[in-house]
Amino acid sequence: MALLDSSIWEGKLFTGRWTGGSAGVGEVREPATSAVLGSVGLAAAGDVTAAVERATRAQRDWAATPPAQRAAVLRRAADLLTQHAGEITEWIVRESGSVRLKAGIEIEGAAGECTESAALTSAPHGELLPDGARLSVQRRVPAGVVGVISPFNFPLLLSMRSVAPALALGNAVVVKPDARTAVCGGVVIARVFEEAGLPEGVLQVLPGGADSGAALVDDPRVPIISFTGSTRAGRSVGARAGELLKRAHLELGGNSALIVCEDADLDAAASCGAFGSFLHQGQICMATGRHLVHRSLYDRYVEKLAEKAEALPVGDPFTEDVVLGPIIDDGQLAHVTDLVDRSVAAGARLVAGGKASGPFFRPTVLADCHPGIPAYAEEVFGPVASVRPFDTADEAAEMAADSEYGLSLGIITSDPAAGLALADRVPTGLVHINDQTVNDDPAVPFGGVGASGIGRVGGARANVEAFTETQWITVRSEAAQYPF
Repeated sequence: MALLDSSIWEGKLFTGRWTGGSAGVGEVREPATSAVLGSVGLAAAGDVTAAVERATRAQRDWAATPPAQRAAVLRRAADLLTQHAGEITEWIVRESGSVRLKAGIEIEGAAGECTESAALTSAPHGELLPDGARLSVQRRVPAGVVGVISPFNFPLLLSMRSVAPALALGNAVVVKPDARTAVCGGVVIARVFEEAGLPEGVLQVLPGGADSGAALVDDPRVPIISFTGSTRAGRSVGARAGELLKRAHLELGGNSALIVCEDADLDAAASCGAFGSFLHQGQICMATGRHLVHRSLYDRYVEKLAEKAEALPVGDPFTEDVVLGPIIDDGQLAHVTDLVDRSVAAGARLVAGGKASGPFFRPTVLADCHPGIPAYAEEVFGPVASVRPFDTADEAAEMAADSEYGLSLGIITSDPAAGLALADRVPTGLVHINDQTVNDDPAVPFGGVGASGIGRVGGARANVEAFTETQWITVRSEAAQYPF
């Protein structure tokens, strides 16, 4: 039987079993055609409360499960993702509007998260502390129930980035995927772990609206929230979590800069810039939003980037061989269109693209940008590259740092040492010398600074810190004696 046989999950959500949701049924639509692909159950706040109760009960036994058994479940999950990559790819392509290249990256990354997380189960989770009178130990213990709120753009990978390590470390998990990609970001994960042998109740997947997300954040039995989404929504999640004295890992927006130095290979730089700005229609938090180019290369760089933009085919990635698919929905398409129109009105020079056709937006290059240009100053989340010249390294560093965001930075130069010195002057969570800004790896910590979020998820040390609590234990050979 196919992993994603719709007869199993159609119109349902996952509570350890496939059941209906109190908020009814939500249609799963293909953004390229608006065709209905299926339906999922939608959770109301009461469903979330009940899910947390089930997860709390199931977590106790899961935490007590031998590490080797937990690791085996994670490894089987990785194998299932690989074995069923064909059918998962079709869902990612159709439901999220991804091209097949991006779908492959996402599936490989999700499987990698499971494999890396399996190793966490046997990693050292404590240390012996010096104390002459007693045994003194510091150890990391499961936090309990982890709430995961995930986005539409890389729904499988960005859900799994938190789900897999949280499970490996003995937690239960309640996931609220974006309802627009509830299959890729929810059903796939539920089916994979169901088939991998995860005990019932340890993982629950509840698509829903803002009320179900708020219920997950508000529940006092959920000490950790891992949220990936917009900065605006992340501020609200972080503020509420702070009021409740719970941890929130917030992976938010970005407006990442690519600095093209005077000594850069121009063809390589333009290739990096095009990939960083246009992959998945620019709907990536790490997307290259700002291209800062040395004035000696500026005109030629703009020309080459525009040539690449004009040559990229755009269309339905399920039926056509294209590089860019649709924008996720009408609201986001209107947002991208508005930003580009306002940017041209503010003085940006439109060199390529700039128009929508149906749900598709052509890859766009805006030249002669400055901080007053909306598409340069704001996160676009669309296929728009804003280009600005600079004259000195000092000026480039100031421009790159002049943003509320601080997620990723790319620097193209023939002198890597100079590139590192330049990067030291730009507040950012990720730095890539001689590469574009969209990079990820299951083995490394991921996160930004400023309006790009707080906390790190990914890599062994960061995951242990993210999804466990520190506990101090002392042991004496006899009961302690005190003067009263």
